[in-house]
Formats: sequence, structure tokens, C-alpha cells
Amino acid sequence: MTGYIMKRLIAMIITLWFIITLTFFLMHSIPGSPFNEERNTSEAVQRNLEKFYHLDEPLYVQYGMYLKSVVTFDFGPSIKKSSQTVNEMLGRGFPVSFELGIVTLIVAVFSGIALGIIAALRHNGFIDYLAMTIAVLGISVPNFVLATLLIQQLAVNLAILPVATWSSPKHMILPTLALATGPMAIIARLTRSSMLEVLTQDYIKTAKAKGLSPVKIVFKHALRNALLPVVTVLGSLAASILTGTFVIEKIFAIPGMGKYFVESINTRDYPVIMGTTVFYSSILIIMLFLVDIAYGILDPRIKLHKKEAS
Repeated sequence: MTGYIMKRLIAMIITLWFIITLTFFLMHSIPGSPFNEERNTSEAVQRNLEKFYHLDEPLYVQYGMYLKSVVTFDFGPSIKKSSQTVNEMLGRGFPVSFELGIVTLIVAVFSGIALGIIAALRHNGFIDYLAMTIAVLGISVPNFVLATLLIQQLAVNLAILPVATWSSPKHMILPTLALATGPMAIIARLTRSSMLEVLTQDYIKTAKAKGLSPVKIVFKHALRNALLPVVTVLGSLAASILTGTFVIEKIFAIPGMGKYFVESINTRDYPVIMGTTVFYSSILIIMLFLVDIAYGILDPRIKLHKKEAS
């Protein structure tokens, strides 16, 4: 297991370096500079600003300087908000985005698993069809469209939930629903299909023959194996939730990292773009790593194989 973890750590570092490199050169491949749109700024001032932010240096020099900033985790000041550093912006925005992402992931996982189990136990029944219809709708409707519908119906027409800002638990409900519906639907479908397969296995029939209660059969014997496909996709689902917060935070005026990221793209604020990209990429890569470890814990055969391989 130790050898497997070391290999994954090396792969994580290489993956992060590739993302950093790709983002850096794509960002600088766009013609012009962040100061071209400043109409009230003279050319001399623009040149001084470019010199201050080292944008007048050759691209390979800027790349080397940026790799150094990544290693030291010091992304410097924002171009458009010079009184603030990127680290300060990340420090303010990340707790909000993290809170929204974690709550969304918890809601999606538990509601999706519950919906999948119920659908599997009521296979080919009304509840099964209803659950899968909800799942299909959840997958089909983009979260930004669902967010708009939720705002229109629950916040504007019915006025039962607040919208915009981030000042109370009630403000979390609409963005959480908008973000969690899609992942919940995917988890529900995976759990249902996996449960249907597991429930036909011989050891489940043996457990039934021994007179075990349905609750014990489902939660002690069937669910652990049925969750393996769910654990496999948790990494990508977490990625979709975290990246989905960019748009959702903008729609609901949530002061998270998505707000800074969207604004930085519109204004070509290079330090903020790179800082948020590195930060989010690091989190996603770590989450994928943890999912791999969790998969090995849930499936002893994988764990044993990794031990033998190491």
C-alpha cells in the first residue's frame, strides 16, 4: 500500500504541473494585456504596470517565476484589485465555496443513495419509476437552468426562500438544491443498478435463508458492495460540484471563489486566474486520491493486490 500511495503522490504532482503549465500558456496566448482596456491610462503608465507585474519579461521567465510562486504558495497581488493579494482573496472566498461544496456533496450522496436503495427494493414498481424519472430530470437539466427556475418559483413567486448573498442557513437551500440535483441523480441510478445486481448474489440468498431481517441484509451485506461504483465516481462528482459553484455563486451572488474566478477571466487578472486554478486543481487531485484510497478500503481484494504489488 505504501508503494501505491507514493506512486499516486508522484502522479498527482505531475498532473498538477501539467494543469499549471497548460493554464499558463493558454492564458498568455490571448493577444493583448490586462491593461489594454484601461482607457484612462496612458501608454507609459501601462508599460510601468506591465513592468511591475513582470508582464514585459519573456514568457519563459514569467513561467519560471510563476512556478516559484506556486511552490511557495504566494501568488502576489491582484492586477485589477492591487490593494488585495490573491492569497487574501482565496482566504475569504474558499471557506464560503468549501461550505457550499461540502453541504452539496453530503446532500447529493445521502439523498442519492437513499433514492437508489428505495428504487432497487421497489423494482419495477411505481416508486422505482418515480425515482428514476426524478433522476433523469436531474441529469438532464443543467444546474444554472435549475437555479433560475428555483429562484423564479421559490424566491420570487412564492417568496418562501431568500435569494442572493450568504448571511444565513436559509440562503444555502436554493444554491445547494441547484448544485446537488445532478450528482444526486447520478448516484441514485448507480446505487439502484448496483443494488439490483448485488441482491441477486448467492450470499444475499443465503442471508435470506438464515432468516436475517431485510434491514440487516440491505445495510450490512448488500450496501457495502453496492457502494463501490458510487465511490468510484465520487471524485468526478466532487469535481463537477466544485466547478459548478463558479456559475451558481455568480447567479446567487455568493461571495465565494467562483465570484473572483469569473471576474478575473472577464478582466484578464492573471494572478487571480492562476491562483484559483492551482488552488482548485490541488483540491480536486487530492479528492481523487482519497477516493482511490477509500475504494481500496471498501474492496479488500484491491487493498490486498496493492499490498502485494508494493
